[in-house]
Amino acid sequence: MEAPFSGVVLVSRGDETLLAQASGYAHRAHDVANTLDTRFAIASGTKGLTALVVVGLVAEGRLKLETTAREVLGDDLPLIDDRVTVQHLLTHTSGIGDYYDEEADPPPTPSLATSADYLAALGGFPQRTPPGTEFRYNNGAFVVLGLIAERVAGIPFTDLVRTRVTEPAGMPDTAFLRSDALPGRTATGYLEDGRTNVFSLPAVGHGDGGIYSSAPDFRKFWPAFLAGRIVPREWVDRMLTPHTDRYGLGFWLPRPGVVRLEGGDPGVTFRSTHQPSSGVTATLISNDHRGGGPLLRQLDEFFTES
Repeated sequence: MEAPFSGVVLVSRGDETLLAQASGYAHRAHDVANTLDTRFAIASGTKGLTALVVVGLVAEGRLKLETTAREVLGDDLPLIDDRVTVQHLLTHTSGIGDYYDEEADPPPTPSLATSADYLAALGGFPQRTPPGTEFRYNNGAFVVLGLIAERVAGIPFTDLVRTRVTEPAGMPDTAFLRSDALPGRTATGYLEDGRTNVFSLPAVGHGDGGIYSSAPDFRKFWPAFLAGRIVPREWVDRMLTPHTDRYGLGFWLPRPGVVRLEGGDPGVTFRSTHQPSSGVTATLISNDHRGGGPLLRQLDEFFTES
């Protein structure tokens, strides 16, 4: 018999809660139950926050979408094509080699904790395709964006996310935490064989993933983002315009009128979907290998046809 879902599901329409469910355990060995405000890893859901940091710098004139990675990186990561731009990186069309290729067997990453660690990990992967010619999901591209942002701003990337995204959005539970030293009210992820996922995640995440958050924080995130409290309103529209098939600048656009962030790692499943016309937000976060399963399909039923 399949074990029950472990995680949190929260669906809201404005201030109205349509569904709120917490089940399973944040820590199995100590019988710590998940609650609605438990923090979970959100894996690649982090990419949208990285995009907001970068676009915020663009809106301020400190970067351009046409800025090349080479202009900022200098001699670092010489295998990245000199023509690769910030926009290519944001839209998964850079064609750069990926240090964490989800179509291959990704390498173990627990030693990654600092920007210097990530810079070293990104080296040695040759350009795959000419920039701008193909959509290919790329984790390394968003680490490069994080490195570019912190070099332009002169501030560590994790601090940029806090000051430019989570604080303006009112998301107190969203932060880069050490996966091997999680504080209270934070869920440990579990693999299929029952082990924790501590050896499957970086010690500290970066631009491509690894931040921890809660379902209530994403209830706050979408209205703040759409209201222009994180980046100017005109840039919200540009970020949610399809630049490639069903993808904007750091955000998935699964169908017209719906925007989504999602991610998955060993022992991690995250999806937060928002429909601006109805104000409905549906967020699912799970801390075991099964993820959301049928629940993800059920959540789609809350969204009306545009």
